[in-house]
Amino acid sequence: MCGIAGYFGRGVPPDGANALLRQMGAALSHRGPDADGIHADGPVGLAHTRLSIVGLADGQQPMRSADGASVLCYNGEIFNYVELRDELTARGHRFRTHSDTEVILHLYEEKGPQFLEDLNGDFAFALWDERQQRLMLARDRMGVRPLFYAEHEGTLFFASEIKALLAVPGIDAAMDPVALDQIFTLWAPIPPRTAFSNIFELPPGHMMLIDADHRSVNQWWKLEFPDRTEAGAADVPAEELAALLDDATRIRLRADVPVGAYLSGGLDSSLISALAARAVPGRLHTFSVAFDSKEHDESAWQALMAEALGVTHATVRCGAGDIAAIFPKIVHHMERPVLRTAPAPLHMLSQLVREDGMKVVLTGEGADEIFAGYDLFREAKIRRFCGRQPNSTRRPLLFRRLYPYLPGLQQQSPEYLARFFGAGADAVDDPLFSHRPRFRSTAAAKLFFSPELKDRLAGYDAAADLAAQLPADFARWHPLHQAQYLETAFLLPGYILSSQGDRVMMANGVEGRFPFLDHRVVAFASRLSPDVKLRGLCEKHVLKEAARGLVPDAIIDRPKQPYRAPESAAFTENPGYLDEMLSSQALAKGGLFNAPAVEKLKSKVLHQQATSFRDNAAFIGILSTQLLQAAFPPKGAESQKTKED
Repeated sequence: MCGIAGYFGRGVPPDGANALLRQMGAALSHRGPDADGIHADGPVGLAHTRLSIVGLADGQQPMRSADGASVLCYNGEIFNYVELRDELTARGHRFRTHSDTEVILHLYEEKGPQFLEDLNGDFAFALWDERQQRLMLARDRMGVRPLFYAEHEGTLFFASEIKALLAVPGIDAAMDPVALDQIFTLWAPIPPRTAFSNIFELPPGHMMLIDADHRSVNQWWKLEFPDRTEAGAADVPAEELAALLDDATRIRLRADVPVGAYLSGGLDSSLISALAARAVPGRLHTFSVAFDSKEHDESAWQALMAEALGVTHATVRCGAGDIAAIFPKIVHHMERPVLRTAPAPLHMLSQLVREDGMKVVLTGEGADEIFAGYDLFREAKIRRFCGRQPNSTRRPLLFRRLYPYLPGLQQQSPEYLARFFGAGADAVDDPLFSHRPRFRSTAAAKLFFSPELKDRLAGYDAAADLAAQLPADFARWHPLHQAQYLETAFLLPGYILSSQGDRVMMANGVEGRFPFLDHRVVAFASRLSPDVKLRGLCEKHVLKEAARGLVPDAIIDRPKQPYRAPESAAFTENPGYLDEMLSSQALAKGGLFNAPAVEKLKSKVLHQQATSFRDNAAFIGILSTQLLQAAFPPKGAESQKTKED
């Protein structure tokens, strides 16, 4: 795992290329603290910061092919590199290193850009083909590893993180109002848009080819589901799934350094830890985050699973004050506003991993998306069920079963439950039916936008923008598969794998690996009948059956408790930066929020009265936006501040 950066074009003076590349690389040093390197030749420049995991002694980058015809700057891991290397060797290729990096160079030599389909891994890379004078940028299927780009004076710059692009003179950090509207509605920008104007993200499963005359962006992989009319398997292929997950876990244990695992206390991480514990030599090291807040804490389940596996277990305890203390640092690493504090405890967890002397952990991310584990999937099913009999007073009572950890719902009337969950409020043929309640609840936070921002966004509809970009065959899929696509293709890379994954892990030089996101597992899950995944209101049915005998039944059958962290309650003790970030002067300077409304919201937070989803999302969203603008001020503002100082 590493950080990459570079450029393609003639806009960088040759005598300044090395200095610029080192400056861009320095902005990514946290991603690769073990080594660094640069390559500058003609129109291309490549910078690399290395986190040494595979091929410790001979995997330095940028790496040139044996014939000198291509150079690779690569972030990630190819988990099937052993098998690929053997196949290539059998076909006459000769290797100089033990790294997976060199495997990519040989595959490109043999197949060109089409070699991407051979890879089982998480990656983002830049590959310079000297013969064709062409640069290839590519990103993995699921969007685990990030890749951003911007153009300035005819030269394309790219990097693993936006902060490296901002090291380039002339590339600025101006907030994109449309992206802000998307985040405050959908939780993430719609790619290729980012939080900053004129800075873009290469979408997951896409590649870019650039030469002196052309630039093309092509999708090389896409998530697909069968037509609704196609009959899925009626049986529960639990044994097949267990074998596939076992292999996906096995190849993700390949490393020249120890590999540990996150253990949240839920089914997903428990199953991955159980599979890993069987395969690693010695005792597996597992890591958990525990909360002082009883509402969020799962430490009892973590302890149960750790004892069942006989692992070496470590825990970091997170209090509300801890979240507030590190939140500015988290925003700096995320490079976008967020509506939740959940990334902060995960940053503390990856710090614990690094302090324990480890660089790699397996996690259970992705299982909820591909096996229909989120409450949202069950909620959408009940909403459809209620919509068929809108006057029923019994059907809305099913909503109580979804959220046993929210006691306030248990006493509510059927009429209240139907209104609260929007039963009957949306057309069942709406492509965003499953997510409409979430989008409406989140968008309520936009009431705090400034009048000027509202004017700029007049007529814009983020949800409609998302719907317009759905696949052509989306309408033919089963409603559950439609909901899964929205989560897996958009929310997973846009928020979970970014803000709660790559950014907070790599901030501490820790690589996360995700067996559930092995593309073979994803394809297997997408082909399953919806009833095999969501049986009645039982989520992840097939996965639970696959876990029997590996994970204690108490964990398999426990009520689902989604990962959450204290939100606005984390800031009730008023950390020192709060008054500065949310002052009327700072808000006026940013121009994005209504200062009097934000002041009232801040007062509610400090008096522990901000209990609604809207207030929590609005507060975290506003604060993170203000912190982001402070972390990455426009360069004109920096120059002005220097003059004033």
